[in-house]
Amino acid sequence: MVTLNEAIASNKRIASSFPDGLVAVFIGGTSGVGEYTVKAFAKYVSKPRAYVVGRSKEAADRIIHECQRMNSEGRFEFIAVDVSLLQNIDDVCRQIRSKESAINILFQSQGSMGFTKGISKNVYSSNHGTKIHEETSEGLPLVPALALHGRTRLILNLLPLIQNARQLRRVVSVGAASYEGPIVTGNIPGIGLPLLEWRDHFASCLTLLLSKVAQRAPDVGFVHTCPGVVKSGIMRDMEPTLRLRIMVTITGFLAPLINTSPNECGERHLFAATSARYAVQKNYGETSGVSSTTPIHVARGIDGRNGSGVYSVDAKGESATPKVEGLLKAFKENGTAEALWQYVLSDYMRITRSEVLV
Repeated sequence: MVTLNEAIASNKRIASSFPDGLVAVFIGGTSGVGEYTVKAFAKYVSKPRAYVVGRSKEAADRIIHECQRMNSEGRFEFIAVDVSLLQNIDDVCRQIRSKESAINILFQSQGSMGFTKGISKNVYSSNHGTKIHEETSEGLPLVPALALHGRTRLILNLLPLIQNARQLRRVVSVGAASYEGPIVTGNIPGIGLPLLEWRDHFASCLTLLLSKVAQRAPDVGFVHTCPGVVKSGIMRDMEPTLRLRIMVTITGFLAPLINTSPNECGERHLFAATSARYAVQKNYGETSGVSSTTPIHVARGIDGRNGSGVYSVDAKGESATPKVEGLLKAFKENGTAEALWQYVLSDYMRITRSEVLV
């Protein structure tokens, strides 16, 4: 386990470990984990440049004001966009590519558990009854459009800039890391799955997609994280079922015991984005992040090897279990990982006519 004090101590050394002007892009940075990590970035980085990408200008204005107050030498810019649409993602990436030649951190926390609200509503049947799921104007179910297609597209589009960074090169994707479970190959969008099955299914999908991208970029560190129970906006679009109301009520009673505070969440995720614990695959023995002054070793990657470049870590910074590693290995060997990759790429070709923005 990485203690909170260890994470804070590492974060305090960011300014002395890197030159001024680290550049970070926060997708979903106007609420929840993204907001908390933007603020931690502003707190510790010398002369930072951060792009806060989201939908709410009101929230972004508040966050940027707070960041500017903490770090008057920082530059914080809001980009208003709905990142559930691939065409919008390409537009955002064009904007960022026109402003920056290198990016140190790509931090993604965008997501939704909404199945009822939206422009388009499609009815489906399952063992749990007839329900409705939200679909984007590009014809993708909203949840995978954000979590799978959108996140992967952003990484692919911005990967050349990340690889241009001279020191820190890190991609962090916030999800349900360490909870990877069975993938329903005939239902990659996860429509109609019970909540816990849905969580485990998407956790595996996110980690496998990061692993596929990592094959193209062994000089970049990829971290799939789990924030624990933290206040965020991911459940705001969920169908208000009786089961959900019961779950929210129980969580509310237990909150003082199980919640991760916004401050701890921001500290831990900045640690995930900057620490040498999550080293790059190539030359991982060299510093590819803030070196530790305590016995925090390079973490075990998803392939079971220390410092292998792709990590699935729980809310305390620990790597996923050997059982999860075995499951992910099986997905790669039996073709599930490749089928997932082709599923995402085929939608890219249908909607944008390219696998990556050129």
